[in-house]
Amino acid sequence: MTDAPPRTSAIAYVAARLPTLSETFVYRELMGLRSRGRTIVPVTVRKPVGPFADPALNALAGEATRVYSWRSALALVPAFLIRPLAFMRIYDEACAVDLDSAKARLKFMFQAWMGLATAFRLRGRGIGHVHAHLANTPATVGLYLARGLRVPFSFTGHANDLFVHREALQFKLEEAAFVSSISRWHQRFYDDIAPGGSRPVIRCSVTMPELAGDGANIVSVGRLVPKKGFDLLIKAFARLDRAGQRLIIAGDGPERRALVALAEAEGVADHVDFLGSRPHAEALAVIRSGAVFALPCRTSSTGDRDGIPVVLMEAMAAGKPVIAGRLETIAELVEDGNSGLLVPPDDVAALTRALQALVDDPAKGRKMGLAGRKRVAEEFSDAINWDRLEAAIDAAKDKK
Repeated sequence: MTDAPPRTSAIAYVAARLPTLSETFVYRELMGLRSRGRTIVPVTVRKPVGPFADPALNALAGEATRVYSWRSALALVPAFLIRPLAFMRIYDEACAVDLDSAKARLKFMFQAWMGLATAFRLRGRGIGHVHAHLANTPATVGLYLARGLRVPFSFTGHANDLFVHREALQFKLEEAAFVSSISRWHQRFYDDIAPGGSRPVIRCSVTMPELAGDGANIVSVGRLVPKKGFDLLIKAFARLDRAGQRLIIAGDGPERRALVALAEAEGVADHVDFLGSRPHAEALAVIRSGAVFALPCRTSSTGDRDGIPVVLMEAMAAGKPVIAGRLETIAELVEDGNSGLLVPPDDVAALTRALQALVDDPAKGRKMGLAGRKRVAEEFSDAINWDRLEAAIDAAKDKK
């Protein structure tokens, strides 16, 4: 029997904005590792948009070291004097990495400089590993923060950062001690870009709550953007034999005005409630209040698409039957016909049939909800995936 690798010292956690309500998976993971006795140093690229209803999030925002700040700008000179070769290496790498324009290369250089400057600010904090969430700007900053501290670097990629706003992804895949793959599809995606390397499957995970009771209405939670398919959901809802049901949508985003107008045009404005952005606890309450949770994800016209939406896991963990768009990543979570229903993206008729089936047969929905809860407990729960993440971080120290 071999001894487990010793624990890495402090872990710097880098995110675009830490915290932000639309990325609960980041701050929940951070706090989860803290609850296990890990020392976490939060790093936010930009200033968080607060205040937050949760005092713990306000405390996290106040604690986080901000990369884009005057303190980092002042640290550039001493950081350069300490690591001049590291700064000079950035120019060569910016010219060589997989970026498509001179502007993108200048942006990359700036992010790298600020990462090294932040490393100077965080010297003496006992950091032994840097982990970033999002493969674009946070990962660039995180890579050079790790370089400045001479520690291993890893990151978790998600969706928009991989499919729309990709930045030097091949380079970061090759430089990372490991890459946390939120799905097996992501694992294959990374391997196609940069074969080799450690890419363990570490899911964005959820707490296993008490089983929710029977609810009413169709509910959905998410950012109001095209890839979530809320327009499809409104159109399908308008075609249902609803028997008094309402559609409850929690979330905000650039599509809100168009979606409100669509509900009016479809004649269901009086039966659709737009709740706007809600704190995480309130969003969970919305999920638990529903009879059916629906999120008909699709690939948008820009190529943006979801990984595995955390809200789907949260709904399944609560025992709610779910309906989702048939994306390859989502199929790793939802087994069609057993733990939920999958519908072809952009197919309003199929979505309508799926909704009607669960509205008409609550017993079928309860059975699917229990199967979904079991699936989440076995593969997408916090305990399992925090174990995986800790093991990967502790093993990475030997790869530096």
